[in-house]
Amino acid sequence: MEFDLMTGGNNLSWAESADLARKLQGAGFSGLLYTETSSVPWMSITAASMAAPELFFTTGIAVAFPRSPMVSAAVAYEMAANTGGQFRLGLGSQVKAHVTRRYGSEFDRPAARLRDYVLAVKACVRAFNREEKLNHEGDFYELSLLPPDWAPRAHDHPTPVDISAVGPVMTKVAGEVADGVHVHPLHSMHYIENRLLPGLAEGAAKTDRNVDDLELIIPVFACPGDTPEERAVYTAQAKRQIAFYGSTPNYAFQFDDLGFEGTTAKIRDKFKAGDLATIGDVITDEMLGHYALVSSWDEMADALLERYKGTAGRVVMYLGGPQMRKDPTELGKWGEVARAVRAG
Repeated sequence: MEFDLMTGGNNLSWAESADLARKLQGAGFSGLLYTETSSVPWMSITAASMAAPELFFTTGIAVAFPRSPMVSAAVAYEMAANTGGQFRLGLGSQVKAHVTRRYGSEFDRPAARLRDYVLAVKACVRAFNREEKLNHEGDFYELSLLPPDWAPRAHDHPTPVDISAVGPVMTKVAGEVADGVHVHPLHSMHYIENRLLPGLAEGAAKTDRNVDDLELIIPVFACPGDTPEERAVYTAQAKRQIAFYGSTPNYAFQFDDLGFEGTTAKIRDKFKAGDLATIGDVITDEMLGHYALVSSWDEMADALLERYKGTAGRVVMYLGGPQMRKDPTELGKWGEVARAVRAG
């Protein structure tokens, strides 16, 4: 099981991205996962990969619909070439408000659109590899022109395409057409075992694929510490982020499935009252035990392996980055966890 760090939403400069990657490689991490929020991931990944060529890089996720599938395919193909195959393209639909009002793009039928998008990206990659002429005709995208002078130089590195999926429709799409799945940070093992994996299997069956061949990339709210005070730094962040995600009605089932009915309503009441500073208070320690991992530093690797080994291809530390920058000694502690997980 590989061990990555999530970054990208914190406006790191290219130089800072390179420095972080160099340190993570030295500490024993497997890779870096870049989100796309306040900054785009491509240039930071380029800088980081040149500084730390042994690391693996993933977008988790890049927003699909504002870009042509050709653009996403070309960038991913170039990333795969120049990292020696150490790259996975992770795509997601984002939400309607951002896609339509921030990007000015279309969002209708997002699951069907993302399915067609992935198939179009893969058609482009096959054309880049000179396996076939570009000829994708889908419900949303039609691509049929790739003159030789405009085609990238072919290479033999894989260019896997993953998508984020939460609900049943998108989960089936992932099983049907994607190479891997970005699991939402707000998850429990109950969700993975009873909703996610069956949905992926149902989608995979449509195209005679083996669900076990899909890579699961799982962000984790890992909260290590050898004292209650040390763990509290992480658990406070985890509770707040869980509450933030859980404020979305579409994610209410994550709480309801485990008997925590009404949690989303309580969080939304705090939002309506403008009480954002205390939204994390809605998440109890019992709930945190399902949606996060809380342990001492020495026990964190075993906790991660016990929960995710055999399920996750890559676990991604959601909370470690900011704390490492505040306290440089944390890098060494996380490095010990990383090496133990990778060896496990």
